[in-house]
Amino acid sequence: MNTITRALDRIDIAILDILQKNGRISNANLAEKVNLSASPCLERVRRLEKEGFIESYGAFLNASKLKYGMSAFIQVTLDRANGGIFNEFRQEVVKIKEVAECHMVAGGFDYLLQLRFENIDAYRGLLGAIVELPGVSQTHSYIVLEHVKRDTGIPIL
Repeated sequence: MNTITRALDRIDIAILDILQKNGRISNANLAEKVNLSASPCLERVRRLEKEGFIESYGAFLNASKLKYGMSAFIQVTLDRANGGIFNEFRQEVVKIKEVAECHMVAGGFDYLLQLRFENIDAYRGLLGAIVELPGVSQTHSYIVLEHVKRDTGIPIL
């Protein structure tokens, strides 16, 4: 990935906005939406990819249909604050497939985890695995009752 950051023009921003909403759009349709011909549009997309503005393409899956319809957030506090224990925790938490996201945070605890799971029994098993991770001294759990707003990308427009 290129580390040079350049200013994006309105066409680049429009391309990024459209692609994050529909990564499967054809280049011809994308070009039409941003008022370019197909070849210059494709060149811009490739440049945005090369420069790291576009990291990857993917699909949003239906979690309930795949037996991961429930989610929770867990605050994790480690028993000591040193680089070794943070590294050990990170190495192990990424191995738990139900951990959708793990963020090291500043504040009253050390990590915030987002979990996806099928049911409360599965959650209990996950919580048991998390409390056994290196250095974990305390957890606080928050089961999601309703998804009010989900991440739909970066608000660039």
